[in-house]
Amino acid sequence: MMQHIHLVPEEDEDDLYSGYNDYNPTYDTEDLENDVAFQQAIRTSHGRRPPITAKVPGTAAPRALGTGFGVRPNLFSSVGRPMTGAVQDGVARPMTAVRAAGFTKAALRGSFDPVGQPHGPAPPLEARNEDTPEEKIRLLEKKVNELIEESCMANSNGDMKLALEKAKDAGRKERVLVRQREQIISPENVNLDLTYSVLLNLATQYSANELYGEAINTYQVIVKNKMFSHAGRLKVNMGNIYMKQRNYSKAIKFYRMALDQIPGAHKEMRIKIMQNIGIAFVKTGQYADAINSFEHIMAESPNLKAGFNLIRCYFAIGDREKMKKAFQKLIAVPLGIDDEDKYISASEDQHANLLIEAIKNDSLYEMERDRKALAEKYIMTAAKLIAPAIETSFAVGYDWCVEVVKASPYVELANDLEINKAITFLRQKNFNKAVETLKMFEKKDTRVKSAAATNLSFIYFLEKEYSQADVYADLAVTADRYNPAALTNKGNIVFVSEDYEKAAEYYKEALRNDSSCTEALYNLGLTYKKLNRLDESLDCFLKLHAILRNSTQVISQIASLYEKLEDPIQAIDWLTQLLSIIPTDACAQAKLGELYDTEGDKPQAFHHYTESYRYFPSNIEVIEWLGAYYIDTQFSEKAIQYFERAALIQPTQVKWQLMVASCYRRSGSYQKALDIYKEIHRKFPDNVECLRFLVRLCTDIGLKEGQEYATKLKKAEKMKEIREQRVKSGRDGSARSRREGSASSDSGQSSGTSAKGERLSAKLRNLPTSNDPYEPSSHKEIDASYVDPLGPQMERPKTAARKRNEDEDFADEELGDDLLPE
Repeated sequence: MMQHIHLVPEEDEDDLYSGYNDYNPTYDTEDLENDVAFQQAIRTSHGRRPPITAKVPGTAAPRALGTGFGVRPNLFSSVGRPMTGAVQDGVARPMTAVRAAGFTKAALRGSFDPVGQPHGPAPPLEARNEDTPEEKIRLLEKKVNELIEESCMANSNGDMKLALEKAKDAGRKERVLVRQREQIISPENVNLDLTYSVLLNLATQYSANELYGEAINTYQVIVKNKMFSHAGRLKVNMGNIYMKQRNYSKAIKFYRMALDQIPGAHKEMRIKIMQNIGIAFVKTGQYADAINSFEHIMAESPNLKAGFNLIRCYFAIGDREKMKKAFQKLIAVPLGIDDEDKYISASEDQHANLLIEAIKNDSLYEMERDRKALAEKYIMTAAKLIAPAIETSFAVGYDWCVEVVKASPYVELANDLEINKAITFLRQKNFNKAVETLKMFEKKDTRVKSAAATNLSFIYFLEKEYSQADVYADLAVTADRYNPAALTNKGNIVFVSEDYEKAAEYYKEALRNDSSCTEALYNLGLTYKKLNRLDESLDCFLKLHAILRNSTQVISQIASLYEKLEDPIQAIDWLTQLLSIIPTDACAQAKLGELYDTEGDKPQAFHHYTESYRYFPSNIEVIEWLGAYYIDTQFSEKAIQYFERAALIQPTQVKWQLMVASCYRRSGSYQKALDIYKEIHRKFPDNVECLRFLVRLCTDIGLKEGQEYATKLKKAEKMKEIREQRVKSGRDGSARSRREGSASSDSGQSSGTSAKGERLSAKLRNLPTSNDPYEPSSHKEIDASYVDPLGPQMERPKTAARKRNEDEDFADEELGDDLLPE
């Protein structure tokens, strides 16, 4: 029997499946008794539709369905699809077996079409409502993930501060998300993975910003939460932080706790943790425990770092045999690098050769090359470390290391060890052993021969045996034309022979082969400086300064070149940079004082000259400038100490002692000045200037010794004239003879002769060395543009000027006949 279908409409009218509830009222089976067509269809015994003429209105019909042998009657009248069979009163029989209840054309025309029937356009999907709590949680979770990604990207770009800010922001939003989830969903459904990611990123960013306390606290939050699986591994990170803080005991503790929580299947991770434990033990000086860790690593999974650290530990405890065994273990460490013969092919195929060339420079080959270079570095360092300790001498120990290396896969490294042995001899200043070792390589292959010849050339160059140095430099260049060190040595030898153009060519060729050869670039700059090509020289040194930022030699050369280019401002700037690196350089201080003096900045010049004198009180030029400065500023008594030091440095130079006596005279200490003049006369009896001052002082004071000194003065002047005439007749016009004549006499000539004889510096020519012994300092021209920062000076008593008013000049005095020479 046909059952009734009860369709209950949904509460939400806008639901996507609302069309399924719409149906035609004619579908109600309760009205089938009043349906004439239905009653006529079921009257026949086999369900066949009777002819139209057999219609009997009002006839009762039994409630039965058609049999399976005929066409099933359509239970729905008036709206079904017309069939191919007979039509009763123009109404089609519905196909109830094909079309389910509710899926009619009228019902679906304005609503949902589940099978895409062409009854009209499908309605648009309903927009998601963002006001729902679930949607808000989803959006907030997405924002947290974005903040974590931005924090990681900022860290990778080096912006640690921004990375930390993003990580903190992610943490704040994640806590808000957790609270909202707990209000809507049960606490068991909280997203633990997101919480773990936020906390781990925050701890990492704290550590990157060196906020170690905050990082440790954040890691503790993760580790103590039992809901986070495998959180115990983060104790490795905590151990790393304690290592950075040099808290090695805690670092070891956390490394061991992490090691206990990592299963044995993760072998590589366990090896790395044990290596960290060993290093922490080395830092604390517990070499026995460190040795146990490194030996375990070398037994389980040997690597270069562990092997090298094991050698260092044995060296620290002084165990020779264990050092040898550890060195052998280090050499036996597998690198995982295939034979390089795979890059060598004798194939004539052009495509195959191109492929081989591409493989030789790919990233994998570079990684293998770096790994091999690291292994060679560890082996070389270990050999140099243990060679003096494993045998009675350094040479014997090094020979043992070389023999072990020759029997290993690092056969090529043996030659490098031999060259390092020679270099070690060179550092020990054992030149004979170094030369003997290097000469063994003359019959070796090209690369080793070039390296040995380069070192031999350098040794002979240091010993100034330039012929031998030239021979080995040529040998090195012939063996390897692309060896920049060999070309630099050849250029140095040519430079010494003053063939600067050819030397520059060698330096240029060395730079073409290796643009980072700083020695060649520096020497090229010096060569251009010798050739007076100052701009090119400056360009070389500026390039070198970009490579060697804090090289004092380079900065000094740049300052010197700017001075030669008459750019004192730049020279002062570069010298200031030089003093920021080496403030105790007396020569740089003196040069800076000289430049400031040239520019007229007396206070700065005085400051730097004083600093230069403080660091090196034996520079005559600095002493001379400081003494002249105090005389110019009328502080003669302060200049005395500088001229006295100059007299100690150069006791045979009479001018410094005369300066001391002159300073005492200027300061009014006439008796002290007289005593000094007498001492000078005793040491230099033929000095005319000293005799003049003695005659003047004795006359003014009223001493009877004045006549005696006047007689000696006349004799000295006559002898001086005779010597000058002999010099002029013998070497007329020779500058050298003039210098010898003035030196043999003294510096006490007239103003013109004095400048030629003693050749005092410009600073001392205004000092009292002229013909007038009582020339006052007030008669000198003073630079009016200079203003003393200490204020105007007090006027000093000019006693010497008052004395001079009484007696004008010693040359105008008339001497008695008894004072004339016999």
